[in-house]
Amino acid sequence: MKTLKIIYYIVVGFLCLIAVLLIISVLPITGNFKIMAVLSGSMEPTIHTGSVVVVKPASDYKIGDVITFGPNTKTQTPTTHRINDIKVQGDQAVYITKGDANDSSDPREIAKKDVIGKMMFSLPVMGYVVDFVRKPIGFAILIIVPAVVIIYDELRKIYAELKNKQKKQNEQKDN
Repeated sequence: MKTLKIIYYIVVGFLCLIAVLLIISVLPITGNFKIMAVLSGSMEPTIHTGSVVVVKPASDYKIGDVITFGPNTKTQTPTTHRINDIKVQGDQAVYITKGDANDSSDPREIAKKDVIGKMMFSLPVMGYVVDFVRKPIGFAILIIVPAVVIIYDELRKIYAELKNKQKKQNEQKDN
């Protein structure tokens, strides 16, 4: 019984962590930390495939910074690469990026307006979880599994309480 309770709290805690990561990753608050899933190996071994990177917009970026850039839509995911070089075109800086595992720089130059933010840190494996939860089936599981666990636990408590109450009533009748 005690093991079941420990497993229950671990599952609920894990689901709460996933929910918080999901909520933070979809809130459109400017200047806020963003959570992005990395689902390719272009930044290995610095950032492992399936990691989550936490990025925050910065006022300026320098060579060596790992940045996330590009569109962030349902069909397109942003890219996280390291700034390899900086060029100035007119009065705007453009960044030449390269994945640590890639042999050459990216073919496209990145304008500052396309940068989502600078990587603060990464969490291995959590990218797969966040990516799954962003899908309808994953989101449904995030809602349904905790609801079933909580309902089961509450029904078990109600049943035990009713059984206890009935036992007390039977004892009073016998006296």
